[in-house]
Order: sequence, then structure tokens, then C-alpha cells
Amino acid sequence: MKPVYRRPLLKVSGEGLAGEEGSGLDPTIIQATAEQLRDVQALGVQLAIVVGGGNIIRGMTAARQGMDRATADYMGMLASVINAMALQSALEKLGVETRVLTALEITQVAETYIRRRAIRHLEKGRVVIFAGGTGNPYFTTDTAAALRAAEIGADVILKATQVDGVYDADPELDPNATRYERLSFEEAIQKNLQFMDQTAIQLCRENALPIVVFDMSAPGNIQKVVIGETVGTIVGDPADLGD
Repeated sequence: MKPVYRRPLLKVSGEGLAGEEGSGLDPTIIQATAEQLRDVQALGVQLAIVVGGGNIIRGMTAARQGMDRATADYMGMLASVINAMALQSALEKLGVETRVLTALEITQVAETYIRRRAIRHLEKGRVVIFAGGTGNPYFTTDTAAALRAAEIGADVILKATQVDGVYDADPELDPNATRYERLSFEEAIQKNLQFMDQTAIQLCRENALPIVVFDMSAPGNIQKVVIGETVGTIVGDPADLGD
């Protein structure tokens, strides 16, 4: 199998590591995710990952409940570091060399993010996990994913979700919701589709970074996306997709 992407960046939500409980860490899911990532890395791609922390705390939710927004966001960044460490441990038990780089300085447990260092790790065949968001409050990990992807020269963002693509309505609430196979950035912005926040979509648009939105819970889906199989929804302008 030959990959069609040289340097994909995978965005994994914290909730995606939590299982049916919706919070905390599910060791079974983390193990299954690590196995998928090992198989992708074995294709010879330079794999980067941005992980969220919503399974532990969501900054915006905590802020709505009365917590200071900046404090809540910093707590969310720390939660993403916890998730990154758990994923790193699972990957390294499978023999995959991994580095966690964080936007926050926590040198006892992770390397501080430096762009050139991250690229060098990727060039050496290491899986790089970015944690700590952008290092700033008021920005989502979706925006962090778009920012890191642009910085390291990724050729695609793989947005892992719990549904099989982008719909015109919530498929869990509307049985008539229609799934898009392809979307332009303009359509995604004008229709205010909620698969990523608008800041992240705009950043991808400005940097000609296509996005593939897909269901990561289906076994082998990450690898299928990387080798170019039609999975989920592709978001991007025709020129960015090679059309």
C-alpha cells in the first residue's frame, strides 16, 4: 500500500479517547488507536498528531459554569498533555518511537514545542504528538491543529470524529441529514458547518491545507484515508486536492 500523503497531521479529540463514558481515559480505545497509528506509521509517512483534552475538561464549558475563561483554557491545555502522554505510552509499547511536544513548558514530561525540532523528529521517523493547544487561551485544539499543520508543512489534516463525515445537520438528531462527500472551504464557511471551528477552517483555507473528516472508531480508517481510499468527507478547494 502506497500512501498519498507524505506528512499527515491527525487531530484526535479528547472525547475520542474516552469511550462510552464520555470522560476519562479508556485503555481499550487508547490501545486500539495506537495500533491504528502504528500501522499508518509503518507506511513510511511522517505522522504528526494534535490531541485535545475534552475528556478531562473543556475550557468553554467550565467558563460557562463560572470559571475564569483563561484559567479554564489552561486547564484544558494541561488535560491534552495527559492524553498525549497516555497515547505516547501506548505507542511506545508497540515499538513506535514517539515524542510529545507541548506549547506549555513542562520539561519533566515533554519537550517544549520548537518548530524545527518537531520537523527533525518527523524526518527521523518518529511520531510527533503536539499537546498544550497553541499555548494561549481562547483558541481551540482545532485551531492548534491547523496552526501546527501549517508550521510543519503537513499536506493534509485528518480530523478524527465519531461520525463518518460532515453532514448538513446533526445526524444523531436529524434522520434526514445528508453527508457531504466533498466541500469547498467557501461552502464550509458560508454554511457555518460545525466539524471544526471557523478560525481553523479559515487558517486551512489560507494555507491550502485540505481536511479529511472521518470516523476513527472504524478499524483501519486512518490507514484507508492515508492511502487515498474514499472515507468520510474531503474539505478543500479543487486546486488543493489535485483536481
